[in-house]
Amino acid sequence: MPEDSEKEDYSDRTISDESDEDNFMKFVNEDSHRCALLTADSISDPFFPRTTQILLEYQLGRWVPRLREPRDLYGVSSSGPLSPTRWPYQCEVIDEKVQHIDWTPSYLEPVYTPTGLEMEPLYPNSKEDTVVYLAEDAYKEPCFVYSRVGGNRTPLKQPVDNYDNTLTFEARFESGNLQKVVKVAEYEYQLTVRPDLFTNKHTQWYYFQVANTQAGIVYRFTIINFTKPASLYSRGMRPLFYSEKEAKAHNIGWQRIGDQIKYYRNNQGQEGCHYFSLTWTFQFPHNKDTCYFAHCYPYTYTNLQEYLSTISHDSVRSKFCKIRVLCHTIARNMVYVLTITTPLKSTDSRKRKAVILTARVHPGETNSSWIMKGFLDYILGDSSDAQLLRDTFIFKVVPMLNPDGVIVGNYRCSLAGRDLNRNYTSLLKESFPSVWYTRNMIRRLMEKREVILYCDLHGHSRKENIFMYGCDGSDRCKALYLQQRIFPLMLSKNCPDKFSFSACKFNVQKSKEGTGRVVMWKMGIRNSFTMEATFCGSTLVLSVLERIRRNGKTYKLGKNP
Repeated sequence: MPEDSEKEDYSDRTISDESDEDNFMKFVNEDSHRCALLTADSISDPFFPRTTQILLEYQLGRWVPRLREPRDLYGVSSSGPLSPTRWPYQCEVIDEKVQHIDWTPSYLEPVYTPTGLEMEPLYPNSKEDTVVYLAEDAYKEPCFVYSRVGGNRTPLKQPVDNYDNTLTFEARFESGNLQKVVKVAEYEYQLTVRPDLFTNKHTQWYYFQVANTQAGIVYRFTIINFTKPASLYSRGMRPLFYSEKEAKAHNIGWQRIGDQIKYYRNNQGQEGCHYFSLTWTFQFPHNKDTCYFAHCYPYTYTNLQEYLSTISHDSVRSKFCKIRVLCHTIARNMVYVLTITTPLKSTDSRKRKAVILTARVHPGETNSSWIMKGFLDYILGDSSDAQLLRDTFIFKVVPMLNPDGVIVGNYRCSLAGRDLNRNYTSLLKESFPSVWYTRNMIRRLMEKREVILYCDLHGHSRKENIFMYGCDGSDRCKALYLQQRIFPLMLSKNCPDKFSFSACKFNVQKSKEGTGRVVMWKMGIRNSFTMEATFCGSTLVLSVLERIRRNGKTYKLGKNP
């Protein structure tokens, strides 16, 4: 790339191919607090041992010792951004890699219409029930300790003995989170999903494997420990299903399925905490098939790394998309940042304005990753509009803010046991590195150029359609009041069958002051939004189809209806 004024925007002092020592010192130099940093052997003090493993940090008028952070075993190499996935050391992980085909149905996802006859199974504890799957209770420790590639190194405990007519379950793979399965009847199973690691809540996401299936048999599955009183399953959403035989024979991937679907409060509440169940029935299409159920279309950390690898090996896209490592998580997984713009051919004093996009701060909101992938496919494409956008703006993209949570199958939290999207104001860099470095990167970027848009992509578990949360705070200024609403209004006009302007909100609640959109807005980004995409579907499609029909136009459902 030529030496010009835009070169620094490709890196923004993120990690590249430098040594671990350089990376560490670079991180230290970016700290927003003044501190002096010395190794212990540089001070003649008998109190400290002579070692390079202790760092001395000057705080409140005195030297405070702390251990040097561990060196990174895996960095970005010339062969691409892939690195082995790191798990908490207690996690059991199967050797087999779970893969699913990409498939977009040619029809709208079916919505379940309740009949009023759906059952509400309530399961009393019985010693006669058979436990057919029980994940290792490896989370007795109150907090994250350290990580390993591949997790637990001891031999994996196998599921209970396989019975002829009993389904077998597995979830010890990336983003899986099944904790326990009990066979309560011949073809009926009670399931418990694991809460977010190092918490006792946030049971919403589920993703697990089922094998030893029998075709034509009506099975019932009931997940018994959800915590949210309201759910889109009460408004027609169905579980997702994937069959390996269907994928191989007919190229059919994930699809919405199920009958007798019911979301209801159960009798499992203890100490004032009430739980809710999701139950459904289903007939598998094949005998001896390996299948999967999920809350939403899975998109793993490995999926992201493979996608970024294809970009880095593409001779065209890699010229205007630079992939760097923004930071490492507490489990030492990489958080990537992409800089997308057309390199300047000559020195140009004009400053391109910047656009910031982030996603997957909540790991169970997988739809945010699919939206991000759609954006990247578009902005890295060869259309004239994409070229114009690259020529006009600099896009800074953090496609997965919480890879640790994604890997272990959390719904909302990181391995710190906290919601990262409530901690953008935190000074605890070691506890919340991805949001700390994202905020720091944006702050530095704003010193050099105007950031005209910040948008954090999310999924919503209780509302349909796609909509935005903005920041108002401009009661006395009509111009600013209107400015906040221009971009969402444009989206609703361009995507009237998906984006709902009427569902957008622009107030700033006290409980949301630590979110990305509010923090970036207070830093000076006028157009700062959270984009929410439903887990279920659009209620706007039929109204759009009706308007088209009345106007006498044809409308054909296809891959992108």
